[in-house]
Amino acid sequence: METWVLITVAAAFLQNVRSAMQKHLKGVMGTTGATFVRFGFGLPFAVLYLFLLWQVAGRPLPLPNGTFFLWAVIGGLAQIAATFLLVHLFSFRNFAVGTAYSRTEPAQAAVFGLIFLGEKASQGTLVAIAISVVGVMLISVARTTLSPRTLVTSVFSRTAGIGLLSGTFFGLSAVSYRSASLALAPSLPAPDYMMQASYTLGFVILLQTVIMLTWIVLRERDELPRIAAAWKPAFLVGFVGASASFGWFMAMTLQQAAVVKVVAQVEMLFTFASSFFIFREWINRLELFGCLLIVLGVVMLVLI
Repeated sequence: METWVLITVAAAFLQNVRSAMQKHLKGVMGTTGATFVRFGFGLPFAVLYLFLLWQVAGRPLPLPNGTFFLWAVIGGLAQIAATFLLVHLFSFRNFAVGTAYSRTEPAQAAVFGLIFLGEKASQGTLVAIAISVVGVMLISVARTTLSPRTLVTSVFSRTAGIGLLSGTFFGLSAVSYRSASLALAPSLPAPDYMMQASYTLGFVILLQTVIMLTWIVLRERDELPRIAAAWKPAFLVGFVGASASFGWFMAMTLQQAAVVKVVAQVEMLFTFASSFFIFREWINRLELFGCLLIVLGVVMLVLI
């Protein structure tokens, strides 16, 4: 099995753990604070990973250029916008529709990859992406009163539009991170996906931390004492989140962002496994069908 596949699966598992821990933090602080923890408390670990690669492993630091900074900034801002829109969806009664459409991220990443990087996807890859996207969209509405038919007819609703826009920004951020990481390769003696990914992660997470901290200080200062009071679990969230992000960045340096994002959907399988084996929650037929579609799409990509 290829390296990027193993890295992606590991990152998906870590992201599932991080999401579960962030839900716990959401009970003691607001949405902005719980989101900031992912970046602010992850920054020290991102810096640590870069330091270890540089000083311990003896890998040379890349020299950033204008292309790197452009794509890294676009990716960082796009991810913040995507997260904001996704959180905004929860203020709507039929938020499940928007959430489902936000899952079109892999398909949109494929389009951005073609536009900005000239990365063409084979027919088999496109079919695998489509199958996995349908799978996660079905899972998103499986426990609502919506039907798959309603999901299709709701494409022009406001929540669907917000969800699609969220998926657009997520797809753009993924391709931007890959572009930024690849832009560092010419400055190294030889391509080094770990160093390229670590350097990109360090810059992006620093940018996002500064932006979010500035927002909190100016607009939601009441969040600061809540964040400080929960520093122990927040530190753990930061560690797991930074480790997952490092995995994503490495995988997207090695492989097209759209393909990585499809394999990353196995995170939902980890979520269902936790629900079933730990919390003893049953999975309905539509969720099971969605899981099977995700597995089918991932297997197709791995075998192509």
